[in-house]
Amino acid sequence: MLKNKTIFILSLMKFDGLASTNYTIARELAKNNTVYYVDNPFTTRDCARQKDSLEFLIRKPHFSSGAAGVMETDLPGLKILICPPVLTINFLPEGWLYRTLLKRNERRIIKRIKSVIKREGIKDYIFINAFNFHYPGVGKALNPGLSVYHAVDPIIVPYDRRHGLQSERELVKSSDLVICTSKALYDQHIALNPETYFVPNAADFEHSSRASEPGLAVHGSVAEIKGPVVGYLGNIERRMNFSLLQQVAKNNPDLSFVFAGPVAGGLIPDGLNSLPNVHFTGPVRYEEMPAVLKGFDVCIIPFAKDEVSATIFPLKLFEYLGAGKPVVMTDFNMDLRAFTKDTVAFCRNADEFGTAIRKALTEQGPVHTAQRQAVAKDNTWERRGEEFAEILASGLTKKNASF
Repeated sequence: MLKNKTIFILSLMKFDGLASTNYTIARELAKNNTVYYVDNPFTTRDCARQKDSLEFLIRKPHFSSGAAGVMETDLPGLKILICPPVLTINFLPEGWLYRTLLKRNERRIIKRIKSVIKREGIKDYIFINAFNFHYPGVGKALNPGLSVYHAVDPIIVPYDRRHGLQSERELVKSSDLVICTSKALYDQHIALNPETYFVPNAADFEHSSRASEPGLAVHGSVAEIKGPVVGYLGNIERRMNFSLLQQVAKNNPDLSFVFAGPVAGGLIPDGLNSLPNVHFTGPVRYEEMPAVLKGFDVCIIPFAKDEVSATIFPLKLFEYLGAGKPVVMTDFNMDLRAFTKDTVAFCRNADEFGTAIRKALTEQGPVHTAQRQAVAKDNTWERRGEEFAEILASGLTKKNASF
């Protein structure tokens, strides 16, 4: 058990952004340790573009060099550390200029972290780079008791790939431990670092299970849509198999297909968007998730099958199961089968997908709900936090024994 340690987590995800693996793991570790969640720094471009946003105004008082930068949270063991803004440099080509300016940016982050270490008299600590591959040198410069890289997703966006692929390789090689959220990421990174481990994503069962409460009203964006409703909750973006969805929706005109979440521009084909039984509700706040899921009769994860999708361990899978809903998904990552205990249909094509939806509509009721929720209970964030902490504790013991 990892207890009474100080942990710094430099995260790619903002503390007040969408629900994320990074912040959730930080909250779990903070139950028995002191965790400083180092918020992904604003760049000078961010400051100019978001100067009137709530996110900027919350952070602005902590930007000055003399500020402590520490914000309290609802958990006594979890604190947010805000860094001063850094230069906008990602547009630069890879090379000596980019790497030189990157070191300058990293020094700003390091200085803020060291100010906390000095002020609080911290003697020993763990540093986790939580998928913030944009700043690969911070952990090495801090010389922590244990250096960890948490690989959450494949690096696929061109903005991230420009410098991220090289930086991530550096992180994987230089870290004492690497922890991955999917088996495919594990297989990729263990080739560079033998101290690589697999801790998959999970879900907040207490939150998602509210969807099965009789007294909860269906979310307004779904309540008036004719059932049966086949629903997807999450980002509607490039990883989805839109051609499969179009065929399935066209073949099943008596079903309503609802997509709840932000839509990436220009990706939805007109043939899908124009179907009368297809509905896009727009973004949904995390706290509204149970009410949305309550309105779904069947939940789907229609990701395209490719090298990128093979590394995905989607949070929504266990959110769906926690809500007690039947789940139909494509066969993009068959490693997930071992975690779902035959409660989820994996489909190879549109015909199988449509048939599985029809079958799922017949598998309703308390017995099926209980079976799905039992699987979700085995994949909670509490459990993942314990697994994560055990790896950190073992890593500390192993590293200390080597000296």
